[in-house]
Amino acid sequence: MRFDVPAPTAEIAGSGERFPVRRIFCVGKNYADHAREMGGDPTREPPFFFSKPADALVAGAADIAMPPRTGNLHHEIELVVALAKGGANIASDDAADCIFGYAVGNDLTRRDLQADAKAGGRPWDMAKGFDHSAVLSPIRPAAEIGHPSSARIWLSVGGEVRQDGDIADMIWPVADIIAELSTYVELKPGDLIYTGTPAGVGRIVAGDVVEGGIDGIGTIANRFL
Repeated sequence: MRFDVPAPTAEIAGSGERFPVRRIFCVGKNYADHAREMGGDPTREPPFFFSKPADALVAGAADIAMPPRTGNLHHEIELVVALAKGGANIASDDAADCIFGYAVGNDLTRRDLQADAKAGGRPWDMAKGFDHSAVLSPIRPAAEIGHPSSARIWLSVGGEVRQDGDIADMIWPVADIIAELSTYVELKPGDLIYTGTPAGVGRIVAGDVVEGGIDGIGTIANRFL
């Protein structure tokens, strides 16, 4: 029997080509203000990681159906890194050489399921890795925009700004994230890394229009149905 299963791809800004997505990694509590609002300690301890399936991707201009099994869906605006090269035990100084480009992401979270999982000491998979939970703007190649270390990152719901920060405020910058993650897994071309969200995460309900962006990188805008 033959199975024709298409591989997930992401849009490359200004190009007819697509970026093949292999895996999606996410960093938890990488902004001090968000760590505090979630009841965590913002000191610079080693980052922790979780994953989403590659086919959780949704284009940053698409309508999104409200997911099942939740009464508390949250937005989390993030800088996303797309890798062109990988490796194990990558040095921070070499991390930029692995990067293809950058995008804007929304790490959608079933917060009620996450809270239950935390309370029971269970995995977060169903809270974080559900269908259409990884919104992604077109990827801007680093060859065009360089490697931004400071830029406004923001998100609004219905025109009301909820998240407003700067990627310079990340506890672990991109190079350190890549280096640390590469000690756990061998990174590969096609991997995406969602690098954490600033404070202001909150609930989305049906009918909401969620917009967000990072200066110089891109924007997203999704209606939730």
